Amino acid sequence: MTSQLDQMDMDLVSSQESVGEPSRKKPRLDDNYLNYSTWDADKVAKKLKQNDLKEAAECFRKEGITGDTLIQLEDNDFKKLGITDWNQIVKLRKFIREVKTPAIHFFGQKVFNDPIHGHIELHPLCVKILDTPEFQRLRFIKQLGTCYFVYPGAAHNRFEHSLGVCHLAGQLLRAIRQRQPELDITDVDVLCVEIAGLCHDLETSSHEDISIKMFRYLVKENQLRAEFGKYDLKNDDITFIEEMIAGHKHCCEKVWSLQGRSKDKSFLYEIVANKRNGIDVDKWDYFARDCLMLGIRNNFDYTRFIHFARVLEVKKKENNEVHTEYQICTRDKDSETLYDMFHIRQTLHRIAYSHKTSNIIQKMVTDAFVKANDHIKFVGEKGVEKKMSEAVDDMKAFSQMTDHVFNLILNSTDPNLKESRDILTNVLKRKLYKCVGQTQAKGEQMKKEEDKQQMIKEMHEHMDKDEYEYSPLKSLSDHGIVFLFVDLDHGMNEKNPIENTMFYCKNSPNEAFNIRRDQESNFLPVLFKEQAIRVYSKADDKRSQKMVRKAFVRWCEKHKYPTPKGEQADKKPTQPANKTGNDWQHDWSSSTQIKQEPDV
Repeated sequence: MTSQLDQMDMDLVSSQESVGEPSRKKPRLDDNYLNYSTWDADKVAKKLKQNDLKEAAECFRKEGITGDTLIQLEDNDFKKLGITDWNQIVKLRKFIREVKTPAIHFFGQKVFNDPIHGHIELHPLCVKILDTPEFQRLRFIKQLGTCYFVYPGAAHNRFEHSLGVCHLAGQLLRAIRQRQPELDITDVDVLCVEIAGLCHDLETSSHEDISIKMFRYLVKENQLRAEFGKYDLKNDDITFIEEMIAGHKHCCEKVWSLQGRSKDKSFLYEIVANKRNGIDVDKWDYFARDCLMLGIRNNFDYTRFIHFARVLEVKKKENNEVHTEYQICTRDKDSETLYDMFHIRQTLHRIAYSHKTSNIIQKMVTDAFVKANDHIKFVGEKGVEKKMSEAVDDMKAFSQMTDHVFNLILNSTDPNLKESRDILTNVLKRKLYKCVGQTQAKGEQMKKEEDKQQMIKEMHEHMDKDEYEYSPLKSLSDHGIVFLFVDLDHGMNEKNPIENTMFYCKNSPNEAFNIRRDQESNFLPVLFKEQAIRVYSKADDKRSQKMVRKAFVRWCEKHKYPTPKGEQADKKPTQPANKTGNDWQHDWSSSTQIKQEPDV
């Protein structure tokens, strides 16, 4: 049964969405509900009957449950009182929430004018988190890192991305709540999802566990537990937020092991970081934001997904056992639109995130930071100094690390930082390692980090020995060869993410089904992962670069990889008989005077 409050909220949301304004809730005007402290057991029973809770009404009357006792009841108490029917428990949970928590518009909200989403409004608790040094740190970390050295427009930071994810998380969940009030999505659920979206990127790499550490440190350091309590967030709600930040895969398993929410709300874990199929609001924001800043066309419209999103019960059979999952599903006619979404992801990785120049700059900056590690320290907790590599275990030290480390090294006069300083100076002067070739690998041909040293050794064996003796490559580490492996996929490695996505049709909106790849257009992809193998020369003279490229061509031919573009595999050249070692040395000396500007 849809309560008077739910109907009021639904009508209000509908009217505001029609004029493009953010949804707000009016204070409830029913004084009978607000005065629950005056209810005796008979009044409680009467209210329960009015809300189709006859079984609970009789039980509570016998136990003498008054209004003050009613609002303190939780799921475990229901079972003790003899209420075991799941539908009754869900209705009771919702009824008690409506009695004790009037739905009001919170004071303290702030409005941000975002270039992607327009005017977005944040909950006052989100604003409290926002106004902490640990979160403000994200203003000084570029969202796309070294891509900024290639794409001048890619100057946006993690700060605005986090606000966007927070906004979209709330927008999606409110749309589902309006469409399906029977799911019992509470205001606390919405707030938790928004906070998870806001804090999902507190750490700047792919290690979500560090984001959780930073979240805990942020809450503790800024004494926010009392603020959480003001909005009825308890320990299990904070656990729920941390689980969403981590993006646990347990929400996709038949044995439920998460602590923040019960299995009937498993769909909540698919909003911020969806480990089932990768369709989440984090991607929606960075697709739109990155495409705008990079000047790349974005063909995916997330508002359509929000409009058609429904939570459905999905039954799966494994080992003769049937288990139930609750998943966010969309219309069957939008399946090919989701392929567009994953294609945008692959496109962004191929031409921006994994750009050959951006990647080698990232490699050089990383090398500079590694060399500087022992000589730059940050004061951590209890005043203990930590190296950059140690800061991940000390959030006070870690919170001081932003993009400013680059300039800290560059402007230093410490002789211990000379090597690092020289590398970063070369980055700014565009004296980069030169990409001399690239091939593609798939399946078993794809390489791993531990394969690099053997590949470099084999490359060296393909080089002309006499040429190598007089090449600058001889004096460089690893023979002046750098390999980079770039994995390009649709987010689920070799798997098709749409296989883990459920759909519904217009005529049966409550029945979920899967769409197989062979039911889709033949123009859509059939391969979902490949690897780009790139080789770079540390030497900046054309002759060395040509020698590395020729060796790479021969290596590709030997191991049956596609020949790099612009080359044909040929036989290993030999030194002409009429040239002596001194002649070769003279040639190398001349060629090193030629400088080639690397591609942007």
